[in-house]
Amino acid sequence: GHLEKETMPVQNFHLSAVPTASELVDIVLLRTQRKTPTVVHPGYKISRIRSFYMRKVKFTSSTISERIGTIVGEFPRLDDVHPFHADLLGVLYDRDHYKLALGQLNTCKKLCESVCRDYVRLLKYADSLYRCKSLKVAALGRMMTLLKRQKASLEYLEEVRKHMGRLPALDPTTRTLLVCGFPNVGKSSFMNKVTRAEVEVQPYAFTTKSLYVGHLDYKYLRWQVIDTPGILDHELEKRNVIEMQAVTALAHLPCAVLYFVDVSENCGYSLEDQASLYHSIRALFAEKQVVVVANKTDVRGLDELSQEQRTLLAEMCDAHRANGAEANEKAPLLEMSNVTERGVDDVKNKACDLLLAARVAKRKTLNNGNRVKDHLQRIVVAKPPPQDSTTTPPRHPSAVGSSSFASSSSSSSSRVCIPESVKAARRA
Repeated sequence: GHLEKETMPVQNFHLSAVPTASELVDIVLLRTQRKTPTVVHPGYKISRIRSFYMRKVKFTSSTISERIGTIVGEFPRLDDVHPFHADLLGVLYDRDHYKLALGQLNTCKKLCESVCRDYVRLLKYADSLYRCKSLKVAALGRMMTLLKRQKASLEYLEEVRKHMGRLPALDPTTRTLLVCGFPNVGKSSFMNKVTRAEVEVQPYAFTTKSLYVGHLDYKYLRWQVIDTPGILDHELEKRNVIEMQAVTALAHLPCAVLYFVDVSENCGYSLEDQASLYHSIRALFAEKQVVVVANKTDVRGLDELSQEQRTLLAEMCDAHRANGAEANEKAPLLEMSNVTERGVDDVKNKACDLLLAARVAKRKTLNNGNRVKDHLQRIVVAKPPPQDSTTTPPRHPSAVGSSSFASSSSSSSSRVCIPESVKAARRA
């Protein structure tokens, strides 16, 4: 059997809605009004009046801390999630902006707490109901001003939250096929053929603007297939958010890479361009299994290509040497056509087999090699030096082997002990 386990933990970002600044102000003030006493008279002792207003200020501050703490706590910290998700969020929402928005909310919370401390200190020395009330109004006013200043951060985080909920639920650790290549070379059509996903297909570049995840079953195992947006051949710095998602997926996911080449050149890019892109991003799949897929062979077969173009394809396959269990085989070149469906299953099966073999080989090396040694290093066998010349062999007490001991232990285990109180209750 395979040394594969069927586990699919998935990072789902389902967060609760982030209120706007004005909604947050209303929530806090309404709660303070409802949850704290509302009646105070000038005739009360001044200590009672002071504690009445102190309670209101403290309650407002604690409500703000609780609300903001919940919002900040729910958003994933980029340092804690899987590096793939951290990079993807960083690309989609701009890492600095994201961290800044959460940091500003945290600062706002701390400032509200310090306003509360300052005004509670002042309230201790207020000498009339009017002074107490003025201080309470000032404290709440300053806290609400701080909240209103978070308008932009809260709106940005709400947009991020909505978008996160729509991110594909992909598991960065499971068996994965990653489809990549130039825009419009037939990646989404292949995805629609082999999985149950429905990715929009149009005859123009960048139809696919984000990562799509579909699933297929092969050898009784669940596989995820990721359709990435097309990548253009230019420097990393010039790539846009749409392309960077594909680069992120390539960099962080342990997967088999299907690199699609449009041999008919109908996608608008020459074979030379497509080979050049392959070589420029090859570093990203240095340790991965790669299949070069010659697509759209219904329009133009491999035998119709010029000698130079065939050489280009052969060089692409030769350049990659990480396939197979020993990680020394070159990438295979497979013909395919989405229109006639010729070779679609071959491509899928070949990629799955390659990845499966690599995963099993990796699991075996872990089991045979380092992991076992690592465990053995943790085990310490105590060998105390002998104290004198006498040797003491291990021995069991004589009673343990006797049949009377065995029968008594079995009978005692079958007998149930009933407490005295229960017996008395039964007699009554």
